Amino acid sequence: MLSPAPTDEETLTMFTPSDELSQKVEKHIQNHPLFVSLREDPAYVQSRPYMKIPEKIRDRSLTAGTLSNSGGIVVPPTAFYNNDTNTLVTFFYLGSRVSGHPGIVHGGFLATLLDEGMGRCAFPVLPSKVGVTANLNVDYRRPAMANSYFVMRAQVTKSEGRKAWVEARIETLPEEGQEPDVLVEAKSLFIEPKNASMAPLHKFVN
Repeated sequence: MLSPAPTDEETLTMFTPSDELSQKVEKHIQNHPLFVSLREDPAYVQSRPYMKIPEKIRDRSLTAGTLSNSGGIVVPPTAFYNNDTNTLVTFFYLGSRVSGHPGIVHGGFLATLLDEGMGRCAFPVLPSKVGVTANLNVDYRRPAMANSYFVMRAQVTKSEGRKAWVEARIETLPEEGQEPDVLVEAKSLFIEPKNASMAPLHKFVN
């Protein structure tokens, strides 16, 4: 039987970088001015969503398990959610082994990350806090270079009962004083399935 999922606050202490690369990535993200500003903003709740997936089944998760390594998602992404605006901001770093063309992150992988992030943004406004992707439209604006830091921004634009519409984008994490480059934009519709509260992983998706 699966144990209850950890709280958002508990997930923040469940990852310790174990090698030089993950330590470097973790330090850079944690100290970036945008990250610091969100961490200090009481309107946002900080969490590491991958840490909510039980370790015994995490290796069967595409992103939290299979692709979380030194060449893929180097450290578990940190997310900030604003319950008042239904807005999600997520920080992550992608390594060199998730490329389509050499040195460029695979577009399908970016779509997967958007799908997950937009779902995470949509779930809180759905009655049972869980949903499935009904539609996902992705527009690629610029190449996303591997071995780079990224920010995903998502927002619920409309919700009606068991439906939630979300818009999102992935952009670069710029140096202080610079503007980010928008790399990918997406729109999606999430629908809560009937009897969603009975799903076995219902408590791990938020």
